[in-house]
Amino acid sequence: MKTTPYAAATPRTLTAVSADGQSLHVEVYGPEGAPAVVLAHGWTCSTDFWAAQVRDLATDHRVVVYDQRGHGATPPAAGPSGYSTRALADDLEAVLTATLAPGEKAVLAGHSMGGMTLMAAASRPALRAHAAAVLLCSTGPSRLVPEALVLPLRAGALRTRITGAILGARAPLGPVTPVSKAILKYATMGPGSAPDRVAECARIVHACPRAVRVAWSHVLAGLDLEAGVRELDVPTVVVAGTADRLTPPVHARALADALPQCVGLDILPGIGHMTPVEAPEAVTARLRELTATYLRDAETSRTAAGPEAERDRAVPAPRTETPRDTDTTPQTGTKPQAETKPQNDTPHSDLPRTDAPHHEDQTKEESV
Repeated sequence: MKTTPYAAATPRTLTAVSADGQSLHVEVYGPEGAPAVVLAHGWTCSTDFWAAQVRDLATDHRVVVYDQRGHGATPPAAGPSGYSTRALADDLEAVLTATLAPGEKAVLAGHSMGGMTLMAAASRPALRAHAAAVLLCSTGPSRLVPEALVLPLRAGALRTRITGAILGARAPLGPVTPVSKAILKYATMGPGSAPDRVAECARIVHACPRAVRVAWSHVLAGLDLEAGVRELDVPTVVVAGTADRLTPPVHARALADALPQCVGLDILPGIGHMTPVEAPEAVTARLRELTATYLRDAETSRTAAGPEAERDRAVPAPRTETPRDTDTTPQTGTKPQAETKPQNDTPHSDLPRTDAPHHEDQTKEESV
């Protein structure tokens, strides 16, 4: 990744080509042959957003990160039709095909619009061929504008209309300033977020071109990936923060209920929308748990019993939710404690279920 407080080793870079000819900037870290993790960032972000996870995981995993079209080092789409949920799915397929060997399994993770990318691609052959497990961070499948809590107004038509206008605002973000960082922190991060992490998120978000930000905002405003959630039939963990104004916990709970194989729901007290940056230890720990459990089992199944063995896992039992007050904000720099939920009867229920959701939207600088 470029220069960040969490800078990792120099990546191996390559270009993947999507179905419509769009080129995609891809970075690969870590040893060849190691368990693979593929990370998809959100709206207005870039590969830099996953820097903390890359730094930790690349010691013993092969980590693939890529810039969504128009973000980071990936050029913008040729025209308005290049911004769609279909394009998100096409691009992920291209990255998986370019970086993974035929039949190779990986843990796939997406933050915000990156999570929506996984939902959009749920029925695609490449995802079904390569996904051993999925991590969805701070994301939602639909109703992003009506559910957003950026504005302190009662839910209804007025709040939805004003939030929609903010989401699609064409005004430039301008340079990073103390005022812009304060706005970004309010809209996208928890109140206890450390200043260096706020500054890092501001640097990443402000680097997104205005035209790209606006083009994707139109896609997000009308998003409906409910069908994709039901198609995402792999073991999946959902992570959200209690202080997320963009994708509030209502989305995470709905995802946990709708996913065919939800094996965990983590609610992180005091954390906002930028979970991989705000709570890097919690997100990375979940990724490590998923790779240890499902990549190990995928390899054993593939070599010992053939490719069909992986499909023989039982569907998780219905989730029970235990109410808990999670409104306390952790001290700056401390690791948030996720709320642990009862385990289900799935063969791999050693992954604890926790509970929390949130929703996604934008003020002037935010990220899906």
